[in-house]
Amino acid sequence: MRTRLVPVWNVLKAWLLVAVGCAAIAAIGWPIGGYRLDSLLIFFALLVAAAGYWYGDRVVLGMVGARELPVGEAPALHATVESLAGIAGLPKPKVYLLPDGLPRAFAAGRGPRGAALAVSSGLLSAAPPAELEGVIAHELAHIRRRDIVVQTAAVIVAGALVETSRVGGWLQRALLFVLGPLAAAIVHLLLSPKREFAADAAAAAVCGSPHGLADALLRLERAAELVEFRASPTTEPLYTFNPFAEEGLARMFVTHPPVGERIRRLRSLDPDWSEKLRAA
Repeated sequence: MRTRLVPVWNVLKAWLLVAVGCAAIAAIGWPIGGYRLDSLLIFFALLVAAAGYWYGDRVVLGMVGARELPVGEAPALHATVESLAGIAGLPKPKVYLLPDGLPRAFAAGRGPRGAALAVSSGLLSAAPPAELEGVIAHELAHIRRRDIVVQTAAVIVAGALVETSRVGGWLQRALLFVLGPLAAAIVHLLLSPKREFAADAAAAAVCGSPHGLADALLRLERAAELVEFRASPTTEPLYTFNPFAEEGLARMFVTHPPVGERIRRLRSLDPDWSEKLRAA
């Protein structure tokens, strides 16, 4: 798919999710109350969809416990984000902090003019400047391609379905058995692993080198093996890499390709990198 068509296709997928949701609600409402109930339910569904579009980033940021990061607390980070956003041809997104030690980052929102970028304390303390730039450029690529529209919608819908199972009391396990696979199916229908490869390549172009991001991915994967991380597995599509152990419910929501394959593809963008490294 051509690069110019990707943002359009992502917006269309978001609209398709709304249309399918309305159709499902109509199918449930018609036998109960006919046209009048259907009209009311669809109206409220469209209100929820509109709220999700405009405030989806806030919902996701609340799910992971992020807070807005003032410029005064991290001026260097804000300067890096602004510089890379300028190179990528984007407005500077709002910057948020994830207060935990696992190095990770994500972007959410509705597009270039309504985006949020979140980074963790662990990433800021562990990543060298080149690696931090690679990770930020990767997330900016998701913003430019409007991947965040679909990712944010998928995470909110999947998270709502999984959380619904928690109100089941003694039926919780049975509800999760039904709603968990449904949520995972929605995520996989909307999101392709190819989006990560495309964002990696775009980040390499913005940074002028693929090696910062490649080194960062290796660091993030190793850190995930050492730092305990607990969160809703439905948030997996948001992050630069998959921070969850691929077991249980989390295994159903894996949308990222293997880190090793991503690193291999990034290194291949500079095939002479090993010779350059030996010469140095």
